[in-house]
Amino acid sequence: MSKLFALLLVTGLTATVLLGWNANAGTTPKRSDLPKKEMTKVDRGRYLIEVAGCNDCHTDGFAQTGGQVPESEWLQGSVVGFKGPWGTSYPINLRLLINSLSEKEWISFAKTAKGLPPMPWWSLHNMTNDDLGAVYAYVKFLGPKGVQAHVALPPGEDPVGPFFDFDVHMASAK
Repeated sequence: MSKLFALLLVTGLTATVLLGWNANAGTTPKRSDLPKKEMTKVDRGRYLIEVAGCNDCHTDGFAQTGGQVPESEWLQGSVVGFKGPWGTSYPINLRLLINSLSEKEWISFAKTAKGLPPMPWWSLHNMTNDDLGAVYAYVKFLGPKGVQAHVALPPGEDPVGPFFDFDVHMASAK
């Protein structure tokens, strides 16, 4: 290999790295890929929403499309219910909830909430106040949007709309 070709190759690779090209996605990294110390509070909140899987339930179509829902549509709750021995629960519209609270009220709510399955409410209890504040900042950044989710239904009532059925009895492997 000639020295000129090697120099061009190294220069090209260096430029690619410096420009943040991602070979897997063909795009520059998301702001959430920044080191924690370089993130804004909103960036940190977006990152936490992503890694905690909040969109999987609180954004219609998110899991089914592999996360290909525009960010402007995130966290509006879902019409898809989760039916089980507890009744039927629906993921709430976090954008309406959080935008109706102060940051202090949100943190208090998140630290004391006890929801219905499949919501892992105990995970909120384990988040730091700084993390919950970042989630709050991100959702405030998105702004209020959408409508209230269906109210949870008690056992024995038919779900409204599509639902996942957790009432099915599990069979053990033989």
